[in-house]
Amino acid sequence: MRKIWIMIAATIGIILIGGILVGPVMSDVEIPSYQIIRAEKNIEIRRYQPMIIAEVEMTGPRTEAIGDGFRLLADYIFGNNTVRQNIAMTAPVQQQESTKIAMTAPVQQQSTGGSWKVSFVMPSKYTLDSLPKPNNERVILKQVSAKQFAVIRFSGTSSDENVTEHEKQLLEYVKANDMRVTGSPQYAFYNPPWTIPPLRRNEVMIEIEQ
Repeated sequence: MRKIWIMIAATIGIILIGGILVGPVMSDVEIPSYQIIRAEKNIEIRRYQPMIIAEVEMTGPRTEAIGDGFRLLADYIFGNNTVRQNIAMTAPVQQQESTKIAMTAPVQQQSTGGSWKVSFVMPSKYTLDSLPKPNNERVILKQVSAKQFAVIRFSGTSSDENVTEHEKQLLEYVKANDMRVTGSPQYAFYNPPWTIPPLRRNEVMIEIEQ
């Protein structure tokens, strides 16, 4: 009986160590470029550089919408796309190939009233012209201009309770500092689901006037 409990304890230990080590390693991906204008505890004012995003619009509860949207976006970056090529005028056949796009972080989510916009930031090496074209018409590629955000960073799960609590804290900070909000809150989640909650990086972002 003692051996069984030792094996169970060892298994739990391996899982915990895996969560500690694998989560951060798998999260070592490109993130959007930004400049920190001001920082106070877990809140930062950031200026983001222009970026390209792949975006889908989903309906339903927030947690379901982000999961379904993630799958559509992952399908695009993992190869459900068409490479754009310049073909010589004399070429009788245009060959189209799919390609994989590097995973980035975070996956972002923003409410649009009756639906949710879920997006990935595309790797910075791409332009709109060089990105593979999505085969799924629901996936939209768009250029986003430089923006400024108030951002609160927190760990734990991406539950509605955790997100709502930190969104409230951020809105209170924005109001107390007389910042003018120019967009609805966005939610950003950086880690794969197997990362243990204390090591996860989550953020609520609110666009503010520059």
